[in-house]
Amino acid sequence: MMPGENIEQSGKDSVVSNGALYEEREVDDVLSPEDLSEMLAAGTKESHDKAENAPFVKDFLRGRIRREIFKLGAVALYYTYTAMEEEIERNKDHPQFAPLYFPAELHRHQSLGRDLQYFYGEDWERSISCSPATERYVARIHEVGASEPELLVAHAYTRYMGDLSGGQVLRKVAQRALKLPPTGEGLNFYLFDAIHNAKTFKQLYRSRMNELDLDTATKERVVAEANRAFQFNLEVFAELEEVRKTLPDDSADEAIPAHGDMQGDISKCPYYAAKMAACGGTSYACQMGKALLRHPTGQVMLATWVAVVAGLVAWYFM
Repeated sequence: MMPGENIEQSGKDSVVSNGALYEEREVDDVLSPEDLSEMLAAGTKESHDKAENAPFVKDFLRGRIRREIFKLGAVALYYTYTAMEEEIERNKDHPQFAPLYFPAELHRHQSLGRDLQYFYGEDWERSISCSPATERYVARIHEVGASEPELLVAHAYTRYMGDLSGGQVLRKVAQRALKLPPTGEGLNFYLFDAIHNAKTFKQLYRSRMNELDLDTATKERVVAEANRAFQFNLEVFAELEEVRKTLPDDSADEAIPAHGDMQGDISKCPYYAAKMAACGGTSYACQMGKALLRHPTGQVMLATWVAVVAGLVAWYFM
């Protein structure tokens, strides 16, 4: 695929890319456990659970994100995506990666550059530096690109598929918590203008992954590398959490309270009610929902957490 070419959904549930027609997988198709997409989903579930429950992520989802930490997170992402996309460009014709080359649709480093310019000003490139945890992540990406290009699949899968799912939830939380402009400044990273239907694109991406000519041993190495990528992300999260602890209380930007005026009672938290419903606690969740909907704060928070749960559940079923 050449830069600038879009992927569109046709009226026949297919995808058109670079002049070729790719039929979408039917909903009732049965995937093989040996398919790479299935191996990755199953093999990284524990790592994904750890990432989802990292303090940094949980605070972010609650709207407890400080502007300085959000900026540092964007810096880490900028270095990570710059490295990954440099290696993707280097290996765009490699037979074990080429089918996943979607620069116009997926590449993020230029979008992150615009976000950093918004936060740091015109001289942003001189104002940022790569943190130790991010340096280790970047070094591994370059190592893989130079010696084992087939493992780039793991890094692309871990980042891009998450960005197209849960990342959209984080965009909404960040925009409200940090009072960012509704026109999208500071949040270009989360906007995929060349993808008109995320679900359709993810189906295409998975099908391309499953068609890669990889033997079982290589697929297992890809899964192991994906878990390694999750670990690098966890280390970046932990680093950001440590920085957050050093900030004085009065440097915090106004953020969405986790429980509003509910005095910390977790049973009154909209997220708890949503989780009870997901686990089968229907009656309790309905009672809590009714009570919350009578309160303005509860109405806003319930809507936010329903979106969060939906986004996280969607990631599992990509």
